[in-house]
Parts: sequence; C-alpha cells; structure tokens
Amino acid sequence: MNLSLSSSTSLSPTSSPSSSSAGGGGGTSWFSGIVRGRADRSGSMKMAGNLPAAENAGPIKGKNQFRGLLFKYGPQPIQVAFKTGEHKQQVIFIGGLTDGFLATEYLEPLAIALDKEKWSLVQFLMSSSYSGFGTSSLKQDATELDQLISYFINKEDSEGVILLGHSTGCQDIVHYLRSNAACCRAVRGAILQAPVSDREYKATLPETAAMIDLASSMIAEGKGSELMPREADPCAPITAYRYHSLCSYMGDDDMFSSDLTDDQLRLRLGHMCNTPCQVIFSMGDEYVPDYVDKKALVERLCRVMGGAEKVEIEHGNHSLSNRVDEVLKAVMDFINGEGPKGWDDPWA
Repeated sequence: MNLSLSSSTSLSPTSSPSSSSAGGGGGTSWFSGIVRGRADRSGSMKMAGNLPAAENAGPIKGKNQFRGLLFKYGPQPIQVAFKTGEHKQQVIFIGGLTDGFLATEYLEPLAIALDKEKWSLVQFLMSSSYSGFGTSSLKQDATELDQLISYFINKEDSEGVILLGHSTGCQDIVHYLRSNAACCRAVRGAILQAPVSDREYKATLPETAAMIDLASSMIAEGKGSELMPREADPCAPITAYRYHSLCSYMGDDDMFSSDLTDDQLRLRLGHMCNTPCQVIFSMGDEYVPDYVDKKALVERLCRVMGGAEKVEIEHGNHSLSNRVDEVLKAVMDFINGEGPKGWDDPWA
C-alpha cells in the first residue's frame, strides 16, 4: 500500500470524547468544533491547488494501491485509520467479521468517485477487526467509532460523516446510532450494505445448537468473557458472550433476522428513522438461507426504519464483488441525492 504520511501520524492519540483534552492543541475541546460553526472552518480549508503533486494524483495508484493518510485516532495500538482525499466530509467504511483494510472490491472505485465529489473515504481498524471480533462487542465498536468521528471533528473540522457498513458493520451502525454517543450528531446518513442475520446463517451449521447451549451455560455461571472451544468458530477465538450475541435468538447482534416480528424489528431498528438511511440488499447473498424471502425481508427492514431507501441488487453476492458498478452507483446516488430526506447541517 502506498502511503503519503504527514506529521499528524506523530500526534498523541485522540483521547475519548469525554476528555477535556480531546480537542488537541490549544486546549480546545471537541465540542468547540461544533459551536464555532461552519464559517470558521471554511477559512482553514486546505485548497487542492496548494497540495503536493502526489496528493493531486487521485486516491488510487493501481490495483489495491491507495494514496492517502495513515493516522492514529485513539490510544490503542489497533486504532489506526486510512483516509483518501483531503476533504471536509468523510464516508467511514465499517467492515464485517474478519474484515480490515481493503475489505471489499468496491472500495477502490468508491474512493475515486467520492474524491470527485469532495468526500474522503475512511477505512479504519478497531479492536474487532480481523480476528478480534470474537473478543469484542458492538459496545466496544461503538466506542471506537465515536473516537474516530471525534478525531475528524477536532483535528480536521469535519462537516459531517456518512457511515457505510458492510455485513456485521451494519450492526455497528445501528448500535452506534442508538447509543446517542457524543459524536452521533455528526452522522449525516447511514448506508447498510448486506444487513443479514448471523444467527440465521449460523443455524444452518450442525454444531451451532450445542454451542449456543454451552455459551448460555457459561454466561449463567459468570464466565461470559471466557473463550469457547475452538470448534465454536474456526476463524478466531470467541467468548461465550460474543458467540451468544451473534448466534442466539434476540442476542445483541440479532437485528436483521427474518423470523423477528415487526415489533421486535422496530424495537431494534426504529431509531434509524431519525437518520437518512439506505439499505443495499444482495439478492444472491450466500449468507442468507434459501428459505428466507429476501424481498419481503428487505421491505420490512426499510419500513421499520421509517422508510429507508431500498436497493435490491439482483444476483449480487454478500460483498457485491460481482456487482461493483451497481453498488457504486447506489452509494453515489444516495450521497449526491442528499439521502431520502435531505441532509441536515450537523451543527445546526
């Protein structure tokens, strides 16, 4: 990966939004970035014409080669992010289980398309990235996402972000926006790409039922943070809590299952009506069991979210690697069309 590093990589990591020093130099707080308004930020914007030639060459150099800025956004070693483009608006990509940088095929053309529209694409690592998902949680993901958004507010005078979740990254978005965390106000829109049920997929595997029973027993004995046997998940070590969250009925991660009632879905997703939202559903998703009526499911999901924009991609697989042009068009139409309800000024 080709990186253009700047002095910001040597800054001390961003502290939590509740810290009085979170604003960085000068002793300003993250909240001061909200109250001082857009007029102040516009004067500090870096104009593209003043950037070095390498930074004007576009966000992509070649296949799997991104140009941009690598930086730390939080105190933990894993809390590293990569941003293409020097723009005041950011699309933050949140991957699914086992994902990290360069998680999907559509990120390269998306970085190019966003750059043309004056948006930066941000990929970031958190405690649950790669094999860390089994010992993390949605709550931890939300905390780290909030730290990332705080970084953009305080260090780059962000004019707002759009969250783009893939797979389990969709659960992260739903949980984060329900948490009413410090920087939720900066979220101008949400895109859920492949919001599918981990529970319904796991239920198709022969070992799952016995493992759910084991996880439930361990949690009842106060051992929820202890690891399950290796056969519970061959991809990564996983705690009893996270296994139960992903695989059990009404577990914390159970948000998109087709057998949930409308009331249950509304309880989990109803707050999304407060944010312009798009749902991109792959009609050939290999992680959705054959018995699930995909069209009926995506219709229900959009309805309980207050009329989210629905995009059905025929024959698309889970990551849409076989339908890159279609997902790119859907995402850019949503962004350029200012969402189903129109963008709000996040600082108004």
